[in-house]
Amino acid sequence: MRKNNTAGLLFAVALGLSLIGCEDTKARQENEQLKAHVAELVKESGDLGNRVDALTQENASLKQENEQLKKKANTKKTKKSKHHRSTSSGQ
Repeated sequence: MRKNNTAGLLFAVALGLSLIGCEDTKARQENEQLKAHVAELVKESGDLGNRVDALTQENASLKQENEQLKKKANTKKTKKSKHHRSTSSGQ
């Protein structure tokens, strides 16, 4: 009975290893595809991060320019004296 159990166990192990070998090949291929996809996403993320940084700097520059333009507009405005027509008392 021990020989039958041992033979069955060896058969199960051999069958399991062959199935694992097939699954391992598929899993490796899938892992390689996923690694390539992750690398692509990391690159895109870095590119987007750089783009966000550039846009943030551009936004700050435009805000500063806007503030300078507002200051110039405020300093150019002067109070205008109202011109009244002189009315003659003879009319």
